[in-house]
Amino acid sequence: MTSVKLQLLYFEGCPHHRPALDLTRAVLQELGVPAEIEEVEVREHADAERLRFLGSPSIRVNGVDIEPGSAGRDGFGLACRMYGSSGVPPRELLVDALRQAARRGR
Repeated sequence: MTSVKLQLLYFEGCPHHRPALDLTRAVLQELGVPAEIEEVEVREHADAERLRFLGSPSIRVNGVDIEPGSAGRDGFGLACRMYGSSGVPPRELLVDALRQAARRGR
């Protein structure tokens, strides 16, 4: 797999930031994906709008949110992000996003 740029966007105090970061590191290691992880703290509503921040935590692989269909969403702000019933994205969303990035990189 080619190297990817991964961003984890969050707000200070988010209880799901660290678990999402741990999951991300574990998945990258399991898949053997070389990646740069950039943690981006979103501090103000204006930043949330500018960054198109859908809530904390949000994970992007090469600039693309890992949740399918999220590109058409709005409602940006400093709020918790839910993935179904959890504040941590499902492992499969991250795995799928990394695999898609690898296919695009070929």
